[in-house]
Amino acid sequence: MSGEKKGLEASFKSMDTEEFLDIHFNRPIGYVWALFFQRLGVHPNVVTILSIILGIGAAVMFYYPDMTHTIIGILLLMWANHYDSCDGQLARMTGKKTRWGRMLDGFAGDIWFFSIYFAICLRLTDQPLPFHIGAEQGWTWGIFIWLLALVSGTVCHSKQCTLADYYRNIHLFFLKGKAGSELDNFRQQREIMHSLPWKGNFWWKMFLYFYGNYTRQQEQMTPNFQRFYTFVQQKYGEDIPQDLRDEFRKGSLPLMKYTNILTFNTRAIALYISLLIGEPWLYFVFEIVVMTLLFVYMHRRHEAMCAALYAKYADK
Repeated sequence: MSGEKKGLEASFKSMDTEEFLDIHFNRPIGYVWALFFQRLGVHPNVVTILSIILGIGAAVMFYYPDMTHTIIGILLLMWANHYDSCDGQLARMTGKKTRWGRMLDGFAGDIWFFSIYFAICLRLTDQPLPFHIGAEQGWTWGIFIWLLALVSGTVCHSKQCTLADYYRNIHLFFLKGKAGSELDNFRQQREIMHSLPWKGNFWWKMFLYFYGNYTRQQEQMTPNFQRFYTFVQQKYGEDIPQDLRDEFRKGSLPLMKYTNILTFNTRAIALYISLLIGEPWLYFVFEIVVMTLLFVYMHRRHEAMCAALYAKYADK
């Protein structure tokens, strides 16, 4: 049993960046699946593709308002999330970690939620507005639900997950170093893209272009961190003093709970509740109001921490 526990813990990125629900529910189930797929010789990318199929299946179920389809959809999305845990664990267990795998893994979550948003919008378009608003006039959600989903998905969800992912990789960089993190930058991605010929590399160059834009968005949202990180690289290179690493970890660790809230589990629970009570539009409101407030708080605290560390170490 202890061997299994050690194997499970070894499949985590780090205990700093794992949340309670993942540690005690999603990761153990994902680990069982990872062991199963490892025995079969299945590549982690295949598991990711299976998670995409399950996520789309969940979205189809959420189109229907009855409880049976809703519960099936919830179970399918939970299954997809277990496979999302499994693919990363399997990659770390087998050493089959690739940039393509990371791209596909991030793409999977986007496909799930795009499909879910689309299904909810189709479901509600011709439905009456809540609380009997405009009941006498026969008002329906119409285009308004699509606009609500657009704001929720692009302005809120996308930026929230982008920054949360960045902060976790920053934390892992100072905790484990470059080898234990996926902390990339825009300039690096553009240099790689331009160094490759188009012939035989079309799809890889396209990925590098869009992934580069993704990293640029992360950098643009974090000016204080960029100044601090540039200073650290120029002064210390790869040999960052342990006391600086420890101090950064101490300030960053309390923010990891917000990065977890802003990614999947809390978001999924809010989605499940809104679907179970028959009011899926509430999920969009939750993302726009509650998650945005948490996003702003996390961002301000992280930027303030980086500004303070820069002022302290730049004066030494």
